[in-house]
Amino acid sequence: MRKSILGLSALALAAMSAPAFAQDEPTPDLTVTGNAAVVTDYRFRGISQTNKKIALQGGLTITHSSGFYVSAWGSSIDDYVANGSDQELDLIGGYSTTIGAATIDVGVLYYYYPGNAEANTDFVEPYASVKGTFGPATAKLTVNYAPKAKALTVGNGKEDNLYVAGDLSTSIPNTPLGLSAHLGHSFGPSYLTIGKEYTDWNIGATYTWNHLTLGVSYVDTNKSLYSPAGHNISKAGVVGSITASF
Repeated sequence: MRKSILGLSALALAAMSAPAFAQDEPTPDLTVTGNAAVVTDYRFRGISQTNKKIALQGGLTITHSSGFYVSAWGSSIDDYVANGSDQELDLIGGYSTTIGAATIDVGVLYYYYPGNAEANTDFVEPYASVKGTFGPATAKLTVNYAPKAKALTVGNGKEDNLYVAGDLSTSIPNTPLGLSAHLGHSFGPSYLTIGKEYTDWNIGATYTWNHLTLGVSYVDTNKSLYSPAGHNISKAGVVGSITASF
């Protein structure tokens, strides 16, 4: 959560006027955060997972003061994504630490599709990222690698997948507005690329008010992929979102 200069000044004044024992309160070892969202289209690496329809999403993260964290995040999906399942549940465990001006984050993500008993569509994807802040701007480089698995095959036995992405984000000083840009490339072939490798990108803006964030983004890829219903789910589109954080 971003705080304005005015907000930080108010906190400083409150700290100076507070009783001494209030400053001695220990920082909690565990922090719990969560969110719930409605999006007009769930795009995973540029590809619609909901046939270009609305999705309901939510997540919960528990972070330890040591830097270790666990998280669960879920979304509604269309049944073409995972052989009939209408839900995606991401289970995450990782570790984040700051070294100098860089924040390093490593972990493992497990994609689970409940309600799918006919095929093995679940898979594991380790990830690593490095992030740096430059004034109001933040730059991040992420690498995700899914080892060879039957769930990722497109007919050639077990297959793997590599995804490399760069993100830029910034907040506009003294406003509740934020801007972001993303560029990623999926190396195939695997089920995540449905054949050959491809590139995805998006640009977006957010407006934050208390615990609510309104977002809009333009998403596109250089791929042509159609759902069973005949929609081009890789085509450019505008995605809106409303997210409540707690």
